[in-house]
Amino acid sequence: MSQQEQHLFSNYPYWAECFGTAPFLPMSREEMDVLGWDSCDVILVTGDAYVDHPSFGMAVMGRMLESQGFRVGIIAQPDWNNPQDFMKLGKPNFYFGVTGGNMDSMINRYTADLKVRSDDAYTPGGVPGKRPDRAVIVYSQKCREVYKDVPIVIGGIEASLRRIAQYDYWSDQVRRSVLIDSGADILLYGNAERAIVDLTHALAQGRSVSELTDLRGTTIVREAPPAGWTEIDSTRIDWPGHIDMIPNPYEMKDTEKMSCSTDNKTEEGADSDVMPIKIVPMPLQRKVEHDKDTSYVRLPSFEKVRNDSALYAHASRVLHQEANPYNARPLIQKHGTREIWVNPPPIPLETDEMDSVFGFPYARVPHPSYGDAKIPAYDMIRFSVNIMRGCFGGCTFCSITEHEGRIIQSRSQESVLTEIEEIRDKVPGFTGTISDLGGPTANMYHLTCKSETILKNCRRLSCVYPTICKNLETSHKPTTELYRAARKIPGVKRIAIASGLRYDLAVKDPEYVRELVTHHVGGLLKIAPEHTEQNVLTKMMKPGMGTYDEFKRMFDKFSKEAGKEQYLVPYFIAAHPGTENSDMMNLALWLKKQKMRVDQVQTFYPSPMSLATAMYHSERNPLQRMSYKSQKMHIPRDIAQRRLQKAFLRYHDAKNWPMLREELKAMGRTDLIGSGTNALIPAEDVSNRGRHVPRPGFKPKGRIKR
Repeated sequence: MSQQEQHLFSNYPYWAECFGTAPFLPMSREEMDVLGWDSCDVILVTGDAYVDHPSFGMAVMGRMLESQGFRVGIIAQPDWNNPQDFMKLGKPNFYFGVTGGNMDSMINRYTADLKVRSDDAYTPGGVPGKRPDRAVIVYSQKCREVYKDVPIVIGGIEASLRRIAQYDYWSDQVRRSVLIDSGADILLYGNAERAIVDLTHALAQGRSVSELTDLRGTTIVREAPPAGWTEIDSTRIDWPGHIDMIPNPYEMKDTEKMSCSTDNKTEEGADSDVMPIKIVPMPLQRKVEHDKDTSYVRLPSFEKVRNDSALYAHASRVLHQEANPYNARPLIQKHGTREIWVNPPPIPLETDEMDSVFGFPYARVPHPSYGDAKIPAYDMIRFSVNIMRGCFGGCTFCSITEHEGRIIQSRSQESVLTEIEEIRDKVPGFTGTISDLGGPTANMYHLTCKSETILKNCRRLSCVYPTICKNLETSHKPTTELYRAARKIPGVKRIAIASGLRYDLAVKDPEYVRELVTHHVGGLLKIAPEHTEQNVLTKMMKPGMGTYDEFKRMFDKFSKEAGKEQYLVPYFIAAHPGTENSDMMNLALWLKKQKMRVDQVQTFYPSPMSLATAMYHSERNPLQRMSYKSQKMHIPRDIAQRRLQKAFLRYHDAKNWPMLREELKAMGRTDLIGSGTNALIPAEDVSNRGRHVPRPGFKPKGRIKR
């Protein structure tokens, strides 16, 4: 297995470097002519409008390849019914690179209730309908239609989260790997700078895509496993294996005999009501010696997981256990007569490599062809700075870890400050406010494992659940110093922090909380407890509310010391797998006690590859031992129940009172209906007496149909 640990910029540039840097990557033949190009080496096809900014994937990949000496063109939001749109830049010399865009095309178009959205933030004017459903598949097939002999490389989050057989919420079935359905030659998953550089240089040297079988961060189709390798069979549920009592559902004894802390002691300040979770280690042929460098794990086949949801949950767990790029083994999954081979994740970028990626000569504005049209997603991020990648939180409902990995990749302070100066000097409309310094989270900048040896052998997906790992560096000093340095830049009046805060980490560093609250909160700060009830939090892998209370005390104290009236804005999820109506009722009572009336509420959205989606589909908890006789989880699946659970979050909205009254009566909690101090909602209006309002639980069940 190739380790791909060489420096990102160690390759000798391709000859086309002589053309220099393009002000914008060309979107037309006319622009190519101005640049002196007769052809493009690579053409990127994307479902987003082209914004030359490091927050847009096509710009990062395009500028990355440009820095390697390749000529890159962009076809943005082509008309998929018009083959000519895919031929506008001619035939690429090496390949088409296809992505659905910064968002999954299905999530981009449909709400959690499967209603069609009225806008698209990545399209000029926010106009909807400018990309097809399952854009990666459609675009790939159109590229193949117009140039049959040109290789097709797919990537981005839509492809990344569909690299193996995956449950598809929109069709309510398990679909094949997108590599099979698209007909592409290779799939790049995760942050793909290393893979795309190595792949493109290999093709430039005359190699074919079919020869590139061992690139990290790639998925390919094979006819058979490689000869001479050892197969670790994991095609049956939790077999063979034994139950380990461990404080983290992802921790397991590795063959290297090295892991994170495995003691069961609750750390100081942690929630005492979070109990260890039982899980079966990934089935291993433990008595058989094998070379870890020539071993792979066989998942249940597509046909098996399509017809057996318990096997699907099992396969999901195995995939998540093979997430550390330093000890992950390749995965293989049969699809009919072909094999999907998933190479281990890419080696994370070092700080100097991250600095170079974010330091490319981005124009930092949309392509001129869009004129004065507003692109909402760009307007939202044009004054923000991404300081890091990855997340070690491991929340089961989130797919960030599955895409970007759990190892934090951070930029240097100098690189971030330089970007702030570029925004000040280059971006139209800048008035002195940086809208965010963040990333997947606001406060994981430069946080990593204290031991490189432990980091490279750990199989935990969360470093902070159920307690913060003792091997995790929790000092926020680099972040605090960054904030202070950023505030000193001439022309910068304010630095806001808009990314979600991981408050269980923040409480470990009061100096950081003081700095944040005093200088970087404009009255409101977003945090995400997601729920209050332990029954749900254990399935989310989120901390208990004791940590929230601790952070709130700090927040209020430092706000008062700063002479500011500031508030926390907590986010909650309704209808998460395992959530009972009583859980939502208790959450509503907590909100009322806190005198909170939340307006922005979220219903659980089963995104591809997340563990919570495996729970949703299988009704089983992959964080625990599974068997066909195990008790199934409660899944709020039908539209009536999802709306009811969301209604509990908005208990103050009069439109929700009729259904809440009926449910509370059915639950035997009529004490919560009335005008008393303990009541959740008012008593029934006189005008409604005698009218029957059907309780949501008695409505015909079924998924929402488009």
